[in-house]
Amino acid sequence: MAAAAEGVLATRRDESARDDAAVETAEEAKEPAEADITELCRDMFSKMATYLTGELTDAGLQPYLDQINVIEEQVAALEQAAYKLDAYSKKLEAKYKKLEKR
Repeated sequence: MAAAAEGVLATRRDESARDDAAVETAEEAKEPAEADITELCRDMFSKMATYLTGELTDAGLQPYLDQINVIEEQVAALEQAAYKLDAYSKKLEAKYKKLEKR
């Protein structure tokens, strides 16, 4: 019976030690987490300020900007072609109506 009591006490001591270790770990983890968040916020605001002041390099964005410019030029050319086709179709329609009246 004494051995059983010692086993129960040992188990409780182990659980207590684990709880204390967890509490210490949580307390220790609290400070670095706040420092990490502070550092992340500083980094985020620094990058945002850099972007807003225009000092961010477009090297990574430049290919996409070039593609946008090419697409804009193509759209403008297609728009002009559509206007020309519209004018030509109206001209043909007028000729057809004129021939139809004869």
